[in-house]
Amino acid sequence: MNTEQMARLQELLDKQDITECLTRFSRGMDRFDRDIFVSAFHPDATIAAGPFVGGAGECYDWAVEMHEAGQVATHHNLLNSTVDIDGDTAHTETYYLFVGRNRDATNWMAGGRYVDRLERRQGKWKIALRTNVIEWSGMVPSMDIPFTDVAGLERNGVASRSPKDISYRRPLTNLRDAQNPSMKADS
Repeated sequence: MNTEQMARLQELLDKQDITECLTRFSRGMDRFDRDIFVSAFHPDATIAAGPFVGGAGECYDWAVEMHEAGQVATHHNLLNSTVDIDGDTAHTETYYLFVGRNRDATNWMAGGRYVDRLERRQGKWKIALRTNVIEWSGMVPSMDIPFTDVAGLERNGVASRSPKDISYRRPLTNLRDAQNPSMKADS
């Protein structure tokens, strides 16, 4: 590889590491996994989110308390993202879509952008400063969650805000019996 190709490859690797860092924040929040959440931030990071301004651990504690009181499930979806790298500093703008299933069975959505400064320290990209820009919010009509009446559905795990969630199972295996609802039983 020539020098230009090596530089482009390094930039792609850096962008992948940054994307994985941003994803750890979302997964940690939605699974209530403090270790994963905090791993996205440097120990001296500052987060400005709504009324909160402070460090990662304190932000996690505040957000979990808020989400636990208000929702039974949350999804912090990351959308299009720009990454500008300058040496060991990167600036990102990541659009997000937040969806929460409220305790009263209503659904809340909000959209905005995470604007971050990341720093590579000791070879690891982590967030040093995060600002959460909320741009819209609203309620979505609610309906029952589909397929909750399917026998055996829980064998593969039900959604959990903890390491009991199926996404932690290693190796991932199917524990349900084969079935095809479109196939009618022989009469």
